[in-house]
Amino acid sequence: MIKAGIIGGTGYTGIELIRLLVMHPEVDLSVVTSRRYKGKKVSDLYPHLFPFIELEYEDVDTKEIAERSDVVFVAVPHGTAMDYVPGLMAQGVTVIDLSADYRLKKAEYERVYKREHKDKEEREAVYGLTELHPEVAEADLVANPGCYPTGAILAAAPLVNARLVSQIVFDSKSGISGAGAEPSETSHFPNIAENIIPYKITEHRHVAEMRNELGVKVSFTPHVIPSIRGILTTAHVFLAEAAKPQEELEAIYKRFYAGKRFIRLREGTPSLSSVRGTNFCDIGISVEANSDRVVVVSAIDNLVKGGSGQAIQNMNMMFGLKEEEGLWFPGLVP
Repeated sequence: MIKAGIIGGTGYTGIELIRLLVMHPEVDLSVVTSRRYKGKKVSDLYPHLFPFIELEYEDVDTKEIAERSDVVFVAVPHGTAMDYVPGLMAQGVTVIDLSADYRLKKAEYERVYKREHKDKEEREAVYGLTELHPEVAEADLVANPGCYPTGAILAAAPLVNARLVSQIVFDSKSGISGAGAEPSETSHFPNIAENIIPYKITEHRHVAEMRNELGVKVSFTPHVIPSIRGILTTAHVFLAEAAKPQEELEAIYKRFYAGKRFIRLREGTPSLSSVRGTNFCDIGISVEANSDRVVVVSAIDNLVKGGSGQAIQNMNMMFGLKEEEGLWFPGLVP
């Protein structure tokens, strides 16, 4: 059994990690930390987890966490993970970081996030999008992708790989859980109900990940919608020449994602309701006639494929398990 620890087990990604890991057949959840709730039973705070977990929240140092774990998931806010990762790595434990702290090189991180990167080493993390980075299997530090970049990159990667793309405009709609567990003006019910709120219209930090992974001109605008889970991304992909027939582009996607268990190529438009609670990314393609534009729509659950499920998919690869272990189940409908 793989002994797993979680640093930061009270945010939405931490809670989702617990839900998925307690049902994983190859994992023993050994420690979950929270300074605020130290000594309280996890299932007392989150009754949906009773009776699947008997652990209490603990406040212990990285040395003890590493001694009790084979893998540690760091599910803390951006700028905080770097306080833990160096100590964990020094103890030789495998680390999967769900924050943004190791997704970008240090200089780029400081430019994009406008804060000092406190890790003194130029630590190389593998970007944990397994469909594009099989080298995750050999990594000891994985930077879990952002939720928006996951749906966006997977939507466009086959066309970029085929060297057909000149520019991409991503338009994403996210459920309010993407904003985190702490209430905010955006997530306040009267503000979001029956509304769509665009934000960081031209300057969202996640665009740096998209540009790094795709290597083409990328624009991105996110919106919050009155839904709890999910991200629906519409990718307007502009090609270097007139679009090929629909069948040819679909064949490119089928070849690129052959054998990728969590990519589902759909006829028509993907739906958030079809991926809710799952680790799937559903993708649909539409070619605009007599144009250089292809519209690709992807749907993911931002807390699973866009967060905790992807982290477990990474763990499975790092420990030589089947990629779908503990993650192979259908969506929640309705």
